[in-house]
Parts: sequence; C-alpha cells; structure tokens
Amino acid sequence: MSTITHDLPAYSFPARWATPLASLAIAYVVVPFLGSDYLFEAILLPFLALSLAGLGLNVLTGYAGQVSLGSAAFMAVGAFAAFNFNLRVDGLPLIVSMVLAGLAAAGIGLVFGLPSLRLKGFYLAVSTLAAQFFVQWALTKFSWFSNDSASGVIDAPQLSVSGLVFDGPVGRYYLALTVVTVLTVLTYRLMNSQTGRNFIAVRDNETAARIIGVPVLKTKLLAFAVSSFIIGIAGVLWAFAYLRTVEPAGFNLDRSFQILFIVIIGGLASIRGAFFGAALIVVFPLVLSRLGSFLLGDIFNSGVLDMSQRIVLGALIILFLILEPDGLVALWDRVRKRIGAAIVRSCSKRSLQSSEIPTAFIRSTRTGALHGRYPEYVQK
Repeated sequence: MSTITHDLPAYSFPARWATPLASLAIAYVVVPFLGSDYLFEAILLPFLALSLAGLGLNVLTGYAGQVSLGSAAFMAVGAFAAFNFNLRVDGLPLIVSMVLAGLAAAGIGLVFGLPSLRLKGFYLAVSTLAAQFFVQWALTKFSWFSNDSASGVIDAPQLSVSGLVFDGPVGRYYLALTVVTVLTVLTYRLMNSQTGRNFIAVRDNETAARIIGVPVLKTKLLAFAVSSFIIGIAGVLWAFAYLRTVEPAGFNLDRSFQILFIVIIGGLASIRGAFFGAALIVVFPLVLSRLGSFLLGDIFNSGVLDMSQRIVLGALIILFLILEPDGLVALWDRVRKRIGAAIVRSCSKRSLQSSEIPTAFIRSTRTGALHGRYPEYVQK
C-alpha cells in the first residue's frame, strides 16, 4: 500500500493530460488520413465551430452566471467583420483578420452586456435578444457589410497563413482544429486564473463577491467581452471553414438556441461540456435521419426530421435538467470512475491471487509438502 500511495503524485500530471493529448494526436495524425470528405464537411467542421461557440457561451453562462440568448449575433459579427477586414485591408493576414473580428464581436458584446449591470436572470436573457435582432437587422439593412451583395451573401476568401494554403476539407479542418485548440487552452488558463475565480464568485453570490473585493461590474463586462470574442471567432470558422458562403439569416435565433442547448446538454461551467454537447448536436440529426429513413422510409422526409429533432432535443434537455443538471460531462465522469474502479478491483484480485502462491510455498517448505503441492517450484 505504501508503494501505491507513493506513486500517485508521480502519475497525477500525465494522467491529467493523457486524454487531451491522445485526442489531439488522433485528431492531427489519424483522422486526416482515415477520414472521408463527408466526415470533414458534415461532422467535424461544424463540430469544431459549434464547440468553440459553446465554449464562449459557457464562459459567460456557466462560469460567470450571465444568461445570453444572442450568441448567433456575435457569430455573425465575427463572420462579417472578418470578411470586411480581409476585403478592405490589402495584405492583411488571415490570423490578424480573425483576431480583429473577435475584437469587433467583443466590442458589440460589451455594449449589449451593459444591461447586466442592472438586470439578472430572465430579464438579462430577454435584453440580450436585442443584440440578436439588431445585428441581423443591421447586416440585412446595410449592404455595405456584404460588399453590396443584393442577397446579403458573403463568400469566404482563400484561407492561407504565412504562405500555407488551407484548401480542401482536410486543410480547412486543420485550420479550424488549430484555432479551436489554441483558444481552448487559453480559456482553460483563464478559468484557472484569478479572473476565472472572479467569474465564479460573481456567479455564486454577487454580494459576497463584492465584500471580498471582487470588482463585480468589471467582471461582468469582462465575461461578456471574452465570451463574445470566442463566439466571434467561432463565427469566422462557421463561415470560412465550414459553409464557405453565409448570409445574415444563417445566424438567426435558432442558432442562438442551438448554442445554448450545447451548453445545457454538455454541462455548465465545464470546458469539456462544450465539446460533448456539440458532438451530440451535430451527430444526433444524422443518426435520427438514418434511423427514421430505415424505419419509416419515404414518410420520414426533411419536414418530419426537423420536427422530430426539435421534439427529441427538447425532451433531452428536460431530462438533463431534471435528472442530470451537470450534463454529459457528469455522466462521462461517473462512467469513467466506475470503469476505473472495476479495473482496480480486477487488478487487486489478480494481485491477491498471485500473492497466495509464495505464502503457500513458504508454508509448504516448512511442512515438507513442497514436492507434492508445488512441483513447479522444485529446482531440477
């Protein structure tokens, strides 16, 4: 027992990072060589963009406790801002245009985050709808944002960084994966810093946070800015890496609710929850479509699929809120702990079984029954 206890600290750091590093290794090395174009276009690219959007909303809602229903508006600001920066500033690198687009979304988030200084809960959620409707109206009303396009549709530019062109599904996948990885690591560092602890303090109790010296107003606005920055870059990935062409109607209220569902189903105040929730949101319609077509045939058309998806997702959200408020992350941790406990019990049982032989061997040597009971230990 003393040996096991002594070894635990030595393996705490590798065990903590083993799963993320293994996942990144598979994502960078294995998936690009084994995945098909359909896997990248229909599953992985929307998964990465929505995961990043869910991560941004989780910073605001899960960690800082501020409810928002305008996530799609910040995605639209990021997408159209990146398009205009790339169009109107010659020679501007793609990464710089993405960062500027994120800053533009953060600025809009700050403006519409001002009501959080006075409003809370449901009233704050309703006030954030103003961002959703205002941004969609502005992008539709003023054709300058879409380069005077009559339909308001914008086309993604060529994706290149330092002369390296990210063309095709695999190239766009690498770009999206790298951006999501970098922002996820930075968000993790932020949430484990004093700023992240301030977010949690404001979420749990504003009065107590103010008493211990947390700048509540500044913390709320910072949460809106950071969240909008991340969601804005997610909008760039959604428009440039996934869809390649996008219009303001693509960032409607349904998209905001979709991002909110990702956070609820995946798990609030959890970085992993954004990825779990996005995986379910992206894969679920595909599975439901295949299953419905197999069981009902031609009756299960696109209209039935859309309504079925809404009904089942609504039921899932209700079940998660009642049975497991912490989302898929809590279920995953529970299953992992049970599997780990089963493995430990199995290893302990084998260890005890293997330790019986030396004990019996010693007793046998004392009683003179070595040749009869354990002939394999007799030296020839």
